[in-house]
Amino acid sequence: MQKLVILFVLVFGSSMLPAQNNNIIPQPASFTYTRSLPFKLNVGTTIGGNNAEAQKVARMLADQISRPTGFRFTIRKTGAIQLTINAVADPIIGDEGYTLNVTTSAIKINANKAAGLFYGAQTLLQLLPPEIESKEATSAKWSIPACAVTDFPRFGWRGLMLDVSRHFFPKEDVKRYIDRMARYKYNVFHWHLTDDEGWRIEIKSLPKLTEVGACRVPRYGKWGVHDAPKEGEAATDCGYYTQEDIKEIVAYAAERHIQVLPEIDVPGHNSAAVASYPELCCTQDPSIKVSPGCKIAEWYGNGQFKMLVDNTLDPSSEQVYSFLDKVFTEVAALFPFGYIHSGGDECYHGYWENDPDCKALMAKEGLKTSHELQSYFTKRVEKIIQSKGKKMIGWDEILEGGLAPDAAVMSWRGLEGGIEAAKLGHYVVMSPNDYVYIDLLQGEPLVEPDQTSYKSVRLQKAYSFEPVPEGIDPKYILGGQANLWTEKVPTIRQAEYMTYPRAWAIADLYWSPKEARNWDAFTRRMENHMERSDVAGINYARSAFDPIVTGSMVDGKLYANIATEVNGLDIYYTLDESIPDKYSPKYTGPVAIPEGKAVTLKVATFHNGKSSGKMVPISRDEIVKRVKKVNP
Repeated sequence: MQKLVILFVLVFGSSMLPAQNNNIIPQPASFTYTRSLPFKLNVGTTIGGNNAEAQKVARMLADQISRPTGFRFTIRKTGAIQLTINAVADPIIGDEGYTLNVTTSAIKINANKAAGLFYGAQTLLQLLPPEIESKEATSAKWSIPACAVTDFPRFGWRGLMLDVSRHFFPKEDVKRYIDRMARYKYNVFHWHLTDDEGWRIEIKSLPKLTEVGACRVPRYGKWGVHDAPKEGEAATDCGYYTQEDIKEIVAYAAERHIQVLPEIDVPGHNSAAVASYPELCCTQDPSIKVSPGCKIAEWYGNGQFKMLVDNTLDPSSEQVYSFLDKVFTEVAALFPFGYIHSGGDECYHGYWENDPDCKALMAKEGLKTSHELQSYFTKRVEKIIQSKGKKMIGWDEILEGGLAPDAAVMSWRGLEGGIEAAKLGHYVVMSPNDYVYIDLLQGEPLVEPDQTSYKSVRLQKAYSFEPVPEGIDPKYILGGQANLWTEKVPTIRQAEYMTYPRAWAIADLYWSPKEARNWDAFTRRMENHMERSDVAGINYARSAFDPIVTGSMVDGKLYANIATEVNGLDIYYTLDESIPDKYSPKYTGPVAIPEGKAVTLKVATFHNGKSSGKMVPISRDEIVKRVKKVNP
């Protein structure tokens, strides 16, 4: 695909850069408004597809348009809205690209493959008014501006990960999440199916994995401080996907040109599996329970930690490899995607280091460290996965001790793991937590749902990410994804709040040309998609509009400095306990903060005279702390 981008630049020169006055997310490679009058969608509009594949996409487009317009469409061979799979492939657009031309009398979407037609249809939907997102008929004026679009993705892997172990999401919620992914041209749904807090996939040959591992004692409130399961307490908080559920969701995603990447996280993060089959861990402790979000580890910083329970599979046990063979046999049969994710992250080695059988295995195999022991385990897992006709991908910890021969790496602890893997000639998916972990704090901690996140990823930081490190051959960078861990995300509404608008920004990174990156233009497009999300009933965060307050000391006097991520906002504040509005003092520079422990600065932002973000109340003591944080 990189060669196609270069070819397109050579052919079209500067015209490749998109017009910055459209509202499409992700930004198309080339977008031009033309001088024609708009196309008017009405009850007589026809929709056509030139073959069965094109007609399938046309039918999905018709279904989306029918609900809000009230119009009914019959799919034909030809129509005023015409979807065509090219008889001769266009080398510029590749397998997922498309051209879209809108004139007064016709709309034409052309692509080499059905995926391209589908993405062209998503762009067409975004050209319609926001009311197109309504689930009921509306009285909107259904016009589409005349334009010409040539578009294709920068990367072939454009993913979002949803963790369903920490909180279980019913299959209708998963479909809802996939629907929004598809609208923004994501094509990989990474499904984190197993962890300490729940085993969520039915494995018929190992029934206890769901009978026991899919259930935990109920706990509510703040995650990580819950009480551990009590003796005799019933595990009634249950949830898993049957194999029929899995097939249904995989097919649903495939219709939207999304591959589903299953993750079975091994050898760590396995309390649910060990609770089901205690013989899988070194201690073989039958008292281990599925974690309900209680404290099961001590963390010391810099990635150092100690597990308080044995949640790690025993690499010296042949039972473990027989277990994994059964698991991956059934997983491979359910998921057509060429990759299976084997996890590999945050594996505690303490129980291995004290286990006689592990020590004996290390001596037999000439393994000097526990990292090499994990590498031994991972290489055996790779052979199991390959025996099922699949390729293995794992978190960047699988590099430690020696990388399995053909494994791909998902780099999450920064870019370094991805750089190392690419230099070794392995394929990489870039997913660094500093930029694309969308479970992390995205705004002012005082007013966000999660005030205890270990770091933040603000929208502008996410938008600044470059997936191809300098000096790395881009052919090894498959693409990237954003990851949503759900310890503190109990519902689909909260999942959406954490995902958007950061996933809109990240869609630009993985689809659009690097040269098209423009923060101010993106935030304008973002506001349009917030309006569309309101109509669709999709939740999102407005945290990028919230004020950012830091402190400074000048000649012994405390000042508050206030900024925003989105440019062009007006900032108003009060120091008298009243709620700031557009008639309050306007921020024009650092605000002097009076002495007194009861002093509270309240700050709000406005755009075109309307409130645009959350009001932030911040005490004098907190501003003082932020002086130390900013100016240590």
